Amino acid sequence: MCGFCGVYFKDKSRKTDQQLLRKMADTLRHRGPDDSGEYVNGNLGFGFRRLSIIDLVGGHQPMSNDDGSIWIVYNGEIYNHLELRKTLQGKGYKYRTNCDTEGVIHAYEEYGRDCVHHLRGMFAFMIYDLNRNRLFAARDRLGIKPLYYYDCRDHLSFGSEIKALLAFDEIPRELNHDSLAEQMALKYTLDDQTLFKGIKKLLPGHTLTFENGATEIRQYWDLDYQNVDPEKSEQWYVRRFTELFDECVRMHLMSDVPLGMFLSGGIDSSAIAARVSRMLEQPIRTFSAAFKERAFNELEYSRLSAEQCGAERHEITISPEQFFSDLPHMIYHEDEPIAHPSSVALYFAAKLARDHVKVVLTGEGSDELLAGYERYYQTLYNLRAGKILGLPVLNSVRKYLFRPFLDFLPDKFPYKNKALRTTVYLDDDLDTIFLDNYSTFSRHVQKSLYSRGMLDGFDFEKLYHNYHSICGNCNSGHLLNKMLYADIKTYLLELLMKQDQMSMAASIESRVPFLDHKLVEFAAALPISMKLKGFDTKRILRMAMKERVPAPILSRSKKGFPVPIEKWFRYDYKHIVTDILFDQRTRKRGIFNQKTVEQIVGKHQTGEKNYSDQIWTLINFELWQRIFLEREDYSAIRLL
Repeated sequence: MCGFCGVYFKDKSRKTDQQLLRKMADTLRHRGPDDSGEYVNGNLGFGFRRLSIIDLVGGHQPMSNDDGSIWIVYNGEIYNHLELRKTLQGKGYKYRTNCDTEGVIHAYEEYGRDCVHHLRGMFAFMIYDLNRNRLFAARDRLGIKPLYYYDCRDHLSFGSEIKALLAFDEIPRELNHDSLAEQMALKYTLDDQTLFKGIKKLLPGHTLTFENGATEIRQYWDLDYQNVDPEKSEQWYVRRFTELFDECVRMHLMSDVPLGMFLSGGIDSSAIAARVSRMLEQPIRTFSAAFKERAFNELEYSRLSAEQCGAERHEITISPEQFFSDLPHMIYHEDEPIAHPSSVALYFAAKLARDHVKVVLTGEGSDELLAGYERYYQTLYNLRAGKILGLPVLNSVRKYLFRPFLDFLPDKFPYKNKALRTTVYLDDDLDTIFLDNYSTFSRHVQKSLYSRGMLDGFDFEKLYHNYHSICGNCNSGHLLNKMLYADIKTYLLELLMKQDQMSMAASIESRVPFLDHKLVEFAAALPISMKLKGFDTKRILRMAMKERVPAPILSRSKKGFPVPIEKWFRYDYKHIVTDILFDQRTRKRGIFNQKTVEQIVGKHQTGEKNYSDQIWTLINFELWQRIFLEREDYSAIRLL
């Protein structure tokens, strides 16, 4: 795991400054504390920081081929690199090191831009081909490793993190207003945009080529949901899933340094821990985080899993003071507003792990592959009920009886909030029942969220246009598969960036066995009933792990990582909310309708509503602006 950056000036007479490359690369020091390097060739320059995992001595970057005509900066792990090495050596290529980076170079020499089809793993890289005067970049199929770029008339600049780009003064620090409504609704952007105007992310499964004065973005991989074999039995699918899963876990153990894993106590990380414990001779080291509040402490489940697999257990309990003290620091590392409070807890787990290992395995990806979230079956059932309630007579009952009755009930009336999120109250279209229903700020709320001057730039009826475009690329006719496909392309990407940036903030490499592309392709082609049957989520995983994971974990519903921000924002730490959101500096931005913000905060702090998610989003957005747009030192921001 490493970090890289670079600049290519499109005017060949303009020379790249080595000091600029070092300045950009130094922002990535946390990604690579073990080594650094630069390569400058006229109008092109690469910068690099290395975290040594494979071939600790021979993996210095930037790296070139034998004759120096091809140079690379690379971040990731190629798990089939030994197999690839054997193939390429058979074609006459000679290796000088034992690291996977050299394998990527030779794969490009042999296969050109098709080299990505021969790589199995997580990766982001940029290659400079001197003979063709070509820049070629690629990102792994699922987007496990990040790659950002800024392409303008004068230069093409790129980096593993946005902060590396911002170290180049010619790249502006401007809010991307076009993506703001999407960010406020979903906490992330759905296309290649970021919250910084002009800075883009290379999408997963895509390559970028700059050649002959033009930039070309090309998709090289996608999911196929139509390759379902109805003749296969459930037992066959479980057996094949188990074989593939074990293969993926084994491949992810490749390392020349100590390795451990994040253990939450859910079925995903417990499944990985169970398999790792049988593959390693020594006990696996596990790392878990929780909060002091009992309702937000699930260490009993992680301990149960650790004990079953004989792990060497490590735990940390996080106080609210630690949480809020480190929040500005975490926003700096995430580059964009932190979507989920659990990101901060993940950082503490990574810091704990850093004292013992350099590589951790994590359970990300299973929920999006195998329908692990409750919102999937809730949406499907809501839409089925909506078809019935949409009949003329029943629709009138809903309109003139159910809705007025629910509006009349006090907010604290039992089950009112649940009823308000069903088709008993809501229209039965996907935008309303799924996207608005699980958004932070729905289309309706956003109409009153912004100041009058900001509203002119938004068309809220088109807010989910990008989501529908993504769904339209899915080749399945089943709504569940379309939702899974869209989440893999969007929501999962946000989770992976959280995983990458929070672990790299502690100089830890994280790996995700569930997202090996061969396992992902197999999961996509599963029958619906092997993913979701009634309320039984991730069904194939539960069947496969029946004898491997403790029963209390196997039968648990999806919980996520609980963080007590509702309580904190309402009681002991409510001053943080008012200090930030009611501050004159925040008001003067003129982005939000202050009256609406005050209503959100007021209703939350009186206990009338739980608006902790909305408040979290607004606080993070304001702190992000201070740190990145106004260059305020995150270490000088005191929340307590």
